[in-house]
Amino acid sequence: MGLAVVRDMRDARDPLSPDQIADFETDVLAGFVLARAAAGLADSTIRADVICLEHARAWFGRPLWDMQPADADEYFGTVLRRAPKNSRRGRAQAIKTYFGFLELRHRAEIHQLTGRIVQCPVDAVNRPRGRALASLRIPPSAAQIGQLFAGWREELATCRKFAPMARNYAAAKLMAAVGLRVNEVRLLDLADVKWELGRFGKLHVRYGKGAAGSGPRARMVPLINGADRTLAWFIQDVWGLFGDDHTRPGVPLYPSERKNRDGSCGRLSDDTLRDAVAEAAARHLPQWQAKLTPHVLRHYCASQLYASGMDLIAIQEALGHAWIATTMNYIHVHRTHIEDAWLAGQQRAAARLEGLV
Repeated sequence: MGLAVVRDMRDARDPLSPDQIADFETDVLAGFVLARAAAGLADSTIRADVICLEHARAWFGRPLWDMQPADADEYFGTVLRRAPKNSRRGRAQAIKTYFGFLELRHRAEIHQLTGRIVQCPVDAVNRPRGRALASLRIPPSAAQIGQLFAGWREELATCRKFAPMARNYAAAKLMAAVGLRVNEVRLLDLADVKWELGRFGKLHVRYGKGAAGSGPRARMVPLINGADRTLAWFIQDVWGLFGDDHTRPGVPLYPSERKNRDGSCGRLSDDTLRDAVAEAAARHLPQWQAKLTPHVLRHYCASQLYASGMDLIAIQEALGHAWIATTMNYIHVHRTHIEDAWLAGQQRAAARLEGLV
């Protein structure tokens, strides 16, 4: 018995013109963007993927579905040879995600229109190696952070512009106390301070960082570790100096000295806060050779909360991490922590044996 002849019952299409191929490619990319948005990814994440695809497309000069493993070899082995590792991994992941979309949604259509079989050119051989681990950020000690803020506080009495410096000081203290990210701080509104919640009051962090580019994830952060006193001082004694209306909806907790067109205060920028922390460290913590950033203050906060006895689950919730493993990367114990824990264990063992001797 002979084999049956298998025929494609779909209508055959004439070859597409270059303009038609360009239009089809644009429609496919638009569908990719819409699908990623439907998955709940943040606009910034989708935009980064599209930029990676556009760069690869500009180098390749043809639709990406034509790219073969040999082309990817040349792209990553020659064009991106000296690019940072994170950039190489980001480009590779964007291409793999895009080809996954093509295979699921347009594999048959692309083969019918162009004769090309869609296959991801990034494979186990040419895929950029290495894990995207966060760089190690060892924060200053509690004594050093105390020295930093003590000097900064004394400077407030003689500074030329009291309100902006006091604002930067209060924002940095908040980051060191409860571990907020710099953009979480600058996007706080005055109404996000909920004094009536909990024992110390809480902050409604509406723009917390989401996992895997999923967009903002809100959380409530208690004003522990002295953050309530710093925030109360700033609101009562400093905030009014910026001249904004506290009853206005969306008025920022940390305003800028620059005004909007309607006379209201703008919002403190992340660069202003980063520069303020770095400059304060240069003035009041000269022995600290590494760069002090808001994110280092976040590492400091996590380490101090752990050293004071707070469990990892509570620290994870305060910092807004999706995974406990991420929180563990933020914990930097004192250099004698292991020895102290060993001695404490020996003392507990000796105490249990006292009744037996």
